[in-house]
Amino acid sequence: MPVRFDATGKVTLDHIYTQPDPRAYFSVLRPLGYCVPQQAKPYFEKLIKEYREARHVEVPQVLDIGCSYGINAALLKYDATMDELYARYCGDENRDTAAQDTRSREELVARDRGLSRSRRPANGLRVVGLDTSAPALDYARETGFLDEAVHADLERNEPTPRQRAQFAGTDLVISTGCLGYVTERTLLRVVEAQEGGRPWMAHFVLRMFPFDSVERALEGLGYRTILVDEVFKQRRFASPEEQALVLDGMSAAGVDARGLEAEGWLHAQLYLSRPQDTPPVPTTI
Repeated sequence: MPVRFDATGKVTLDHIYTQPDPRAYFSVLRPLGYCVPQQAKPYFEKLIKEYREARHVEVPQVLDIGCSYGINAALLKYDATMDELYARYCGDENRDTAAQDTRSREELVARDRGLSRSRRPANGLRVVGLDTSAPALDYARETGFLDEAVHADLERNEPTPRQRAQFAGTDLVISTGCLGYVTERTLLRVVEAQEGGRPWMAHFVLRMFPFDSVERALEGLGYRTILVDEVFKQRRFASPEEQALVLDGMSAAGVDARGLEAEGWLHAQLYLSRPQDTPPVPTTI
């Protein structure tokens, strides 16, 4: 099967997001060192804590955009780690157990339901997932990682009345890598579904993607955005060809890749957005 690249130069990994269970997702991403959800976790946890205290909301509702199999939900609700999930779906790192795993999807779902039942979070948290992959959403919802799943493409379509109802009451909006493919169009439609409410936001965005248009759109809704003064590894490049294509694109966009992407890893930055009538956004954890 030939390797394909998207318009940004990144290798196309679409197939790992549309399988009936997460085994392909983790087995493909593990050799690439995919780790941004783990790095995002403490920032999300701090933001949730601050929101609870500021808004006096006991059980905040978090909307995870581009949630796939509910990875962020598993980390936040059940205190899982990426290493634990890699071992859970791929087995021993030194053996190709993914190819030998003959368990059915139903068996995996039942096992993961056990995880969600055995690790009730100390503080309540409700996570709604938005994604264009129905199989990934189905798995995350059936296991209990997600409390609710929204199968929609808000880049192309307005939310249905049912989807607007699912978005309503969102307290925080998070993402770990989908912005750049997802634009301000999706975020605006989510905010518009709140009927006047403005959720706090935290988006980990690859440095290869500009955030300017998103920031301007959110500013028009009364948000203030702060860029955290830190960069976060996302994953290794899948090949020298992918790295060369991405570096060419970054150079054309005027983004300096020295010491970061030039060293072999995709990197993300964190943008925190809050309504302007809330306290200033902290930039450290």
